[in-house]
Amino acid sequence: MATHHDRYPYRSIVDRPVYDWPGGKRLALYLGVNYEVFDFGGGLGAELAPSQTDPDVMNYAWRDYGNRVGAWRLFDLFDRLELRTTALLNADVLDRCPGLAEACRDRGDEIAAHGGGNARAQGDMTPGREARLIADVTERLAALGTRPTGWLGPWISESHDTPDLLAQAGYRYVLDWAHDDQPTRLSTRHGGMLSVPYSQEINDIPSIIQRRQEAETFAAMIRSAVDQLLSECDRRPVVLGIALHPYIMGQAHRVPALARVLSDLRGADDPRIWWTTAGEIAAHVEANGLAV
Repeated sequence: MATHHDRYPYRSIVDRPVYDWPGGKRLALYLGVNYEVFDFGGGLGAELAPSQTDPDVMNYAWRDYGNRVGAWRLFDLFDRLELRTTALLNADVLDRCPGLAEACRDRGDEIAAHGGGNARAQGDMTPGREARLIADVTERLAALGTRPTGWLGPWISESHDTPDLLAQAGYRYVLDWAHDDQPTRLSTRHGGMLSVPYSQEINDIPSIIQRRQEAETFAAMIRSAVDQLLSECDRRPVVLGIALHPYIMGQAHRVPALARVLSDLRGADDPRIWWTTAGEIAAHVEANGLAV
C-alpha cells in the first residue's frame, strides 16, 4: 500500500519565498462556483434528506433547482458586485442546461473543467478510460471559445494517474488538493503542474449539508477566514477560494447572507485583496516562477 503520494514534498508555509500578487496585493480571493448535473434514478449526489425510494425525485429536483433558478440568482448578485468567478462546469451542462454555460462565458467568468457530470467519480477509472474522459470534457468545454486550463474532479475524486493525465492533456492547474494556502507545484510524469488552493472548509457543501449549519454561519466563516488571512498576509501571500453550489447558496433564503458578506468585503475596498480567478492565480505564479 502506498504510504506517500510523491506529488509534492513537505515545506512549511513559513519557509518559502515571499512575493506579491499583481499590484502589490497579498490575498488572492476568488469564487469557485460549481455548475453540476446529476443522473435521475441513480448515481452520486448530495442529499438534502435521506432518500427513501428510487427514483429519488426530492433530491434530484433540489439539485436541479440550482441550474434552473439558483445560478441565475447568483449571477444577479455577482453582476451587482462586479465579480468575475471561476465557473467549474460539468461538461454535461452544455447538453442538459442550454444557455447556462454560455451565460458564464458571456459574463466573463473563467471556464474551468469539472468532469463530465457529477453523478460519477473518476477515481476508480482505468487510465485509458480516464484519459478519454478528460479529452472529451476538454473538447466540449473548449467549444465555448477558450480551452480550459484548470480542473476540479467531481467529488474531488482522483486516481493515482489523474495529475499525470491532466498534465499530459495540457492542464495548467488542479483544484483537488486542499493542502495549502499558497499555490504549490505537483510532480507529474509530464512536468510540473500547479495545485491552486480550493477550500474544503469555506465550502457550502461541508458547511451546510454535512455540518447542518446555515447561511449566516457560512457567511461568518467567510468573514473570519478573510480576517485571519489578512492578518497574515504581510508575512506571506495567500489564497482563499470560496466554493459555492447554486443549489445550496442559490436558495432564496441563503443569498442575503452571502450578499451581505461579499458586499461588505467589496465595499471595504481593501488594497491588499486581489479579486481574481483561479486561472489568473495560476498564470501569475507560472509567469513569475513562484510556486514551490
